[in-house]
Amino acid sequence: NYFLRFPFRANFTKTAHSMETQKKIMAAVGGGNQLSDLPEPILLHILSKLWDEKQVVRTSILSTRWRFLWMSVPLSLGFTFPNSENQNDILAYLALINRELYYWKSCEKIKRLFVSSLRYDKIYAKDVDLWVHFATKVANVEVFTLDFYSSQQNYEFPQFGYKNSSLRELVLSYCQLNPCGSVNWSNLVSLSIGNAELTDGATEKVLSGCPNLECLELRKVSGIQRLEIRSVKLRELTIEEYYDKHHDIWLEIIAPHIKHLEIIGMCSKIRIEQTNVASLVCAILRLNFDFEDEENNLEKELSCLKELLHGVAHVENLELSTWCIECLSILELKGWWSPPSRRKFLELSVAEDQLDFPGICSFLQSSLDLETLVIDWFGDSPRDLLSRYTNKDKQTMRFETHNFNGSFPHLKTVKIDNLWGLLSENKFVLPLVKYLLKHAIVLEKFVIAASFLGSDAFPDHAEMTQEFLSFPRSSPHISVVFSY
Repeated sequence: NYFLRFPFRANFTKTAHSMETQKKIMAAVGGGNQLSDLPEPILLHILSKLWDEKQVVRTSILSTRWRFLWMSVPLSLGFTFPNSENQNDILAYLALINRELYYWKSCEKIKRLFVSSLRYDKIYAKDVDLWVHFATKVANVEVFTLDFYSSQQNYEFPQFGYKNSSLRELVLSYCQLNPCGSVNWSNLVSLSIGNAELTDGATEKVLSGCPNLECLELRKVSGIQRLEIRSVKLRELTIEEYYDKHHDIWLEIIAPHIKHLEIIGMCSKIRIEQTNVASLVCAILRLNFDFEDEENNLEKELSCLKELLHGVAHVENLELSTWCIECLSILELKGWWSPPSRRKFLELSVAEDQLDFPGICSFLQSSLDLETLVIDWFGDSPRDLLSRYTNKDKQTMRFETHNFNGSFPHLKTVKIDNLWGLLSENKFVLPLVKYLLKHAIVLEKFVIAASFLGSDAFPDHAEMTQEFLSFPRSSPHISVVFSY
């Protein structure tokens, strides 16, 4: 597809390669009738290789065959507002967008339109309405993005924009969705809504009007109490930084057909029950619960995490954030054990300067079907919750005296990712390696991926490889691999 970006003052970036391609194509086009005799799909493909839209339009003067051909070239129009607080700059760029859209309104195949980095104000409402009308009524684009910048007021998405059968991907940020009637986005496959306060009613109308939706992303939204997704086609749900100003309200997720769930960033109360996500295969919990009074609400956070882990105990693939591991360690110290699971893949993000062995080990022992374990050692900085309950010396002693008589009968691959610095100086890796080598009876590969290489890294890693192989191990066929 042909892709156009319109930065401020419409300066087009051209690489040496693209310029050379343009010259060759234009020379070939002007070289006679042989090229003009090619089938139209091939000619359109040739035109799509031109970077500058002016070059595409110029081909219309070559011959009668080429006169209107440019109008059928698939285009993508992109506008990014200047990084300026100057009102004149913003108004000038608004006028530029409107001129360009008027210019391209006769083009038959504009596949994508996106506008980004505008700090929205209601004085721009008519201009934005024009863009929405162009996207949904004139060009009937397949991909439409309104990615506005942080604003004190949101753009009210117009009622005429709720009915369109061409849209396949829609991204809205700082846009309010309040459909008065039914929604008809019959071919929409992917929907992303960000920085908006939604209601259960509006959300239900939107979802019911998207029968072919496969992927839903909610970024920094609030106001929803019950997110009910009954469509059998919607398989992916992402919730990023869900927060509600009413702290007594939970977000309940009912999505029996989704396969992939991500909950990311600072969140308030989210409730998931296994029966409501029965088809879930992959859960990514890279979150941190956010309560106003952190000191007194840690018990609430722990309770929320326990409920979430019960809700996703049936998934095959699970990823947990640094905060989750911290809380698991606290729960283990309090005597709580993670529920048995069927997970086969587990990825844990661990803070590089914190020992979270209690949480890691207790969680592993509820994952006896595990086949692959990934430990990301360069996770986010912890909130240092664990230090309220114990210190590192006590954690180490508790770990070393920990009694686990079982084994991991299916664990074949372990990877420690983003390891920083010399392995011999890392006090946290060796105990964990010993633990895994001892209990993983069919382990085949132990991979350590380093993110930092100093002058002493290679001999250090070679020495540590030999030390690893000297540890007692249950699997006779293990190989230790360092990657850089």
